[in-house]
Amino acid sequence: MQYIAHEPYIAPARVKPELWRLLLGIVMVVAVYALGVGIVFGGVFVVAGPANAERWMLEMIEATGPTGTLLLLATFIGMAVGPMVAVAAFHARRIRTLFGPIPRTFRHFLIAMVVCGAAYSVSFLFPNDVEIIPNLDRTIWLSFLPLALVGVLLQTGAEEILFRGYIQQQLAARFRATWVWMVLPAVLFGVLHWQPDIMGDNAIFIVAAATLFGLLAADLTAKTGSLGAAWGFHFANNTVAILVVAMDGPLSGLALFTAPLDPSSAEIRPLILLDMGTTVVTWLLIRLAVTRFP
Repeated sequence: MQYIAHEPYIAPARVKPELWRLLLGIVMVVAVYALGVGIVFGGVFVVAGPANAERWMLEMIEATGPTGTLLLLATFIGMAVGPMVAVAAFHARRIRTLFGPIPRTFRHFLIAMVVCGAAYSVSFLFPNDVEIIPNLDRTIWLSFLPLALVGVLLQTGAEEILFRGYIQQQLAARFRATWVWMVLPAVLFGVLHWQPDIMGDNAIFIVAAATLFGLLAADLTAKTGSLGAAWGFHFANNTVAILVVAMDGPLSGLALFTAPLDPSSAEIRPLILLDMGTTVVTWLLIRLAVTRFP
């Protein structure tokens, strides 16, 4: 594939493309991310007090309640800020270069979000054997929804800034081979979804699904020369998975409905494969849409 828009997107990374700078930058990202998590935990301790802090921290880790899930999403602030610090400290780049042209980023974010939302709405019309049950009272869900949307926007934006922004740009500035700048960040993104303690033997399928998404998001970023399409795709996908219908268990605290499925059971594997197929179709529709409205 030819990625004409990718060249100006990665041009700022060519100023200081050395690998040692990228490695130091990743260390910086990890440090800032850890600091952000510490700040959130510290805030919980200060507000809740020593007597209640442990309970709130456990709720945050399990993310089965709305407040705990919001706090967990808040920890991604460090992941968002980390790459911004890294490009300024090690690459002599402006923060905005992580996003590409801002008007295009905003436009393609909206296009991808609308396309993805429409695709998932259609997919819900197809009959399936998955039972969904109410999770949150509708009034409570609506009261949390504005902050929940901000939280998902932060979480997906942080991951896109890091993987499809910082890492993809710096690798592409150093290596011309597509498999390096597209595949390696996607594999890293997938591996970070490895949760065998929760998913059991299904963990490898979740890693595969996340890696696939990383590849498709990298393609959209290279195709458009901005983070907008990938971010909108990611945001809409996670909004459905976290805020509308979540699997019962961790990260279900803000969902209107849950599917009472054992994440480690073999019965969810066809659903994972179906979700991967839906992801590919949605990616193709987004790609066509951003080509029509560059």
